Amino acid sequence: MTETTQEATATRGTRRVMEGVVVSDRGDKTLVVQVERTTRHALYHKILRKRKKYHVHDEANQAKTGDKVEIMGTRPLSKLKRWRLVRIIEKAAQA
Repeated sequence: MTETTQEATATRGTRRVMEGVVVSDRGDKTLVVQVERTTRHALYHKILRKRKKYHVHDEANQAKTGDKVEIMGTRPLSKLKRWRLVRIIEKAAQA
């Protein structure tokens, strides 16, 4: 039984993993995480910073605003949530 489970996981492939900063934790079991990536402009070759926000499922409500987190793609959990919290990389500095 475990062999077939491991084979199914291997054939499904790896899930997308990203790092970002929590910008909102106001929803119950929901975070909004901003992920920043860099890209090069096609014509002028300037390095640009692109930002995108993702709604993330946090079952234990453990991440807070300002924390650096790792998220992973998952099946649709609600209208907007397609990501789940993997771990908290760095806690936010308290003011």
